[in-house]
Amino acid sequence: MLSIYPAIFYEEKEGGYSVIFPDLNHLATCGDTLNEAMAMAVDCLAGYIYSEELDGNTVPAPTPMDKIDIHCEDDADSDYVKAFVNMVSVDVKEYARTHFTKSVKKTLTIPKWLNDEAERRKINFSKVLRTALLNEIKV
Repeated sequence: MLSIYPAIFYEEKEGGYSVIFPDLNHLATCGDTLNEAMAMAVDCLAGYIYSEELDGNTVPAPTPMDKIDIHCEDDADSDYVKAFVNMVSVDVKEYARTHFTKSVKKTLTIPKWLNDEAERRKINFSKVLRTALLNEIKV
C-alpha cells in the first residue's frame, strides 16, 4: 500500500534542494540535485513511517497538496531561489524489505537422515525455511 505525503522542495541559492514534510513533525532531508532530493525524500518518508509503526505510533493523515502553505517553514534566515510542493510516495513495507531489514542467522535442529537427503538433493535450507515462514505468516 502506498503512503503519499506532500513535501515542500526548496531550491537553495548555494545549490541543492532541501525537502520538508510539514505533516510529519517537519521531517527534513536534502539532496544535491532534484533527483537526489526526491530519492532522499522517499527514503526519509519510508524510514519515518516504518519507525513510527514499529513503535506503535499513529502516523498523521496527509494534508491535501493544495492546502500546504509553501511558506510555512520560512523564517528570517530563509534564503532559497524557489519552492514548490510535490507529493512523495512509497510502499513502506516493500521499501523496508529491501532497505531496512537484514538477514539474521538462525540455528535449527533436524534429523540427520533429513539433512543428508536434503543435501543430496542440493536443497537450499535458507530458501525453504524463508518460503515456509512467509507462507505460515501469510505475507
